[in-house]
Amino acid sequence: MKLSESYFYTLREDVKDEESVSGNLLVKSGMFKKVGNGIYMKLPLGNKVWENVKAIVRRNMNEAGAQEVTMPMLLPIEAFQKSGRYELFGPSIFQLNDRYNRPYVLGPTHEEFFTIAAMMKAKSYKDLPYTLYQIGNKYRDEVRPRLGLIRTREFTMKDAYSFDTDLESCDKSYKKQFDAYNKIFKEIGINYAVVRADTGVMGGLLSEEFQAVTDVGEDILVLCDECDYASNIEVSECLDIEKSNNEEKKKIEKIHTPNVGTIKDLENYLGETADNFVKTLIYKADDKFYACLVKGDKELNEVKLQKLLNVTEVALAEAEDVMRITHANVGFAGPVGLDIPVIMDNEIKYMKNFVVGANETDYHYKNVNLEDFKVETIADIRNVQEGDTCPKCKKGHLNFKKGIEIGNTFKLGTKYAKSLGLTYLDEFNKPQYVTMGCYGIGIGRVLASIVEQNNDEKGIIFPIAIAPFKVAIALMNPKDEVASLTANKLYDELNNLGIDTLLDDRDERAGVKFNDLDLIGIPIRITVGKKINEGLVEFKLRCESESLDIKLDEIVNYVKEYIDANKW
Repeated sequence: MKLSESYFYTLREDVKDEESVSGNLLVKSGMFKKVGNGIYMKLPLGNKVWENVKAIVRRNMNEAGAQEVTMPMLLPIEAFQKSGRYELFGPSIFQLNDRYNRPYVLGPTHEEFFTIAAMMKAKSYKDLPYTLYQIGNKYRDEVRPRLGLIRTREFTMKDAYSFDTDLESCDKSYKKQFDAYNKIFKEIGINYAVVRADTGVMGGLLSEEFQAVTDVGEDILVLCDECDYASNIEVSECLDIEKSNNEEKKKIEKIHTPNVGTIKDLENYLGETADNFVKTLIYKADDKFYACLVKGDKELNEVKLQKLLNVTEVALAEAEDVMRITHANVGFAGPVGLDIPVIMDNEIKYMKNFVVGANETDYHYKNVNLEDFKVETIADIRNVQEGDTCPKCKKGHLNFKKGIEIGNTFKLGTKYAKSLGLTYLDEFNKPQYVTMGCYGIGIGRVLASIVEQNNDEKGIIFPIAIAPFKVAIALMNPKDEVASLTANKLYDELNNLGIDTLLDDRDERAGVKFNDLDLIGIPIRITVGKKINEGLVEFKLRCESESLDIKLDEIVNYVKEYIDANKW
């Protein structure tokens, strides 16, 4: 690509409506253009990086034995209704009707349709196993698209599905895909962690996430400082550690607490710390209300609560419902005398003489103990905190990092096979449900994560594996005939060797060229300038500040050897 003949631009100033580093740099570098909330167009350089990521994903998927298909994006709604997921997606799916008023959706995901495809080749146990995948667009009406390519309304996914006779066979297919994912992310050059996660609307037996470790991200990763424990905070277990408490129990007492409706207010009013209070949170789980108790200095984990109750949705109750249930203003709920089920976190069973709301505006109870109220369930329903003991090794301590989910793997079991009727005949000629696995990679999130992890004040620093060009030749004076002939010859020679090379032959100042090439993150820069008369060119790596003078007749081999040694 010669810049003097190409569609190429960069922006001098940061982009005002991009809140992430990656979103700003990908737009500023002219690789992407935002055209709507959560909607981006891929421009030539951005498209090259995008295709480089896809090529690595595709090659590794093929090597793992998966076969590529192409699914439609316009999908009849009946399949989602049959699987029971139409209601789960709710308003997040884009819906439309055709001219005959038949309902369709823009594909938010494709489990149902891969299952339909599998029905064509799953008649007998002899037909299994196999794995199908696609790399295609998906559409979700996000409430709040944000962070550039990290959360968008239109996004590209590689999604794969394995089909097996039983769970043992599924485990083998799962491992193939899991290993392929590790190869993909190592080759691309991402710093990532694999964490246990919630199965969410996907359902199934197991979910693991591949999380890019970044300073920005929507997920909190929980890691142990002693062992390999790694989990999403949504499912990270809190150890039930018995705590001795020799404090003598006191008699429950109602106290006047005017306008004290928060834990912070209560701390200031009573002069006590939050760990001596118990919060009562009124939750609506599907159509039923529950009072959920956690210590005043802890946070309730809604995913754990949802799993515990085995419900579709949990959410904090509306203010009017809280007031109707507690007969008090919001902020004064407590478990004593409540006529809805009480769910208590494990940690509270070791407490004595704690403070709770009195279900009366401007009043609390102090010196409350477990016998003062009725508990239906005691369980782990809180979030872990940094410094907690690791639930795996029980020696190390937990620390948090932010993460961007770039891939996920699920053992779906027979969830979709049962709802959609995907069966095969076993060796005894009896029908059995097919066991499925599901494996996704977000192409845009991978690209955003790379930029989040690899940038400086000058711009992007792309790893060689996915850079739009491996080498950029900066021709300082296009009017210098010797320099121009040399730069063009070098450009042709590198491209003929399969080394994707860009030539900046624009009639621009050196500073403009260097700034643009730094911004777009080309790993290697060769400058053809005044020293060409001495048979020298300048070699510089984007990730380093120093440059080297290399003999012209040695530069091609020098570049080739560097790339071969640093592919990933």
